[in-house]
Amino acid sequence: MRLSRPAALAVCAVPVVGLFAVAALAPLPFVIAQPGLTADVLGERDGKSVISVSGAPTRDTKGQLRMTTIQATGPSTTVNLPDLVGDWFDPTRAVMPREVVYSSGGSDKEIEEHNLEEMAKSQSAASDAALGYLHKNPNDVKVDLNLADVGGPSAGLLFSLGIVDKLDGDGSGGDLTGGRTIAGTGTITPDGKVGAVGGVALKTQAARRDGAMVFLVPKAECSDARSELPEGLRLIPVTSLTDAVNSLRALNRGEDSVPSC
Repeated sequence: MRLSRPAALAVCAVPVVGLFAVAALAPLPFVIAQPGLTADVLGERDGKSVISVSGAPTRDTKGQLRMTTIQATGPSTTVNLPDLVGDWFDPTRAVMPREVVYSSGGSDKEIEEHNLEEMAKSQSAASDAALGYLHKNPNDVKVDLNLADVGGPSAGLLFSLGIVDKLDGDGSGGDLTGGRTIAGTGTITPDGKVGAVGGVALKTQAARRDGAMVFLVPKAECSDARSELPEGLRLIPVTSLTDAVNSLRALNRGEDSVPSC
C-alpha cells in the first residue's frame, strides 16, 4: 500500500519525536547551582569562635567578614533537559559543567572528603599567609580555624583577612572592616596570592542577601562578578592578601584610590 505524503511524513515523524523524548530525559553532565550560605569568619560557629589565636594578643573586632558559598545539586543527581530549561534564564540559578564544580570526580562521599581536605589545606595556607604578612613566627603564634564542615578552598582569602583583623586590625588601631559587612571569595597560597574560584556571580547574590555592601573578588573574575551584580554591592578586585588589606584600609580612609571592577 502506498502512503500519501502527509501520512508518510507522520509515520517518519514518530521515531524523530521518540528520539527527542529520549534526548530530553537523558542525564546531562551539568549541575544546577544557587547562592549558598555565608559565614562571618570574625564570629562564632556552633558556640565557638571561627578564628582562635594563641601566642599573641588579639583585639575585639566590629563588622563582619563573610565567606561565601554556592549550593549545587550533588554529583550523582540526575539532571536532564527539562530541569535545565528554566534555570538557564533564572538569574538566581546557574547551570554549570559538573567537572567545574566537582573537579575531583568520584562518588558523593569521595567528593565530600576531597572538599573537606581542600578546606583544611586552605585554612593552613590562610594562616601561613596572614602570619607571614604580619611578620609573626608561626612557631610562636598558633591559629585554629573552626569551620571544617564547609568544603572547598574558596574561603582562604577571608580566613587570612580575619586573622589579620584579629591580630592587627587596620594597623592604626581600627577595624580592618571599618565596621562594615565585607564579603568575598578567593583561594589563597601560603605566600598570600589570591586565586580564582567558581560561581562568583552567585556568591555576590549570597553576600548582598546577608547584608554585605562590599565584595572582594579575584581580579581575574571581575567580569563574572559584574554579570549579575546585585544593586548596592561594591566590587573590589584583588590579586593578593596585601592588595585586599590595602584596599580595605583605603576604603576606611575614604580614599579615591580603592580599585574597582
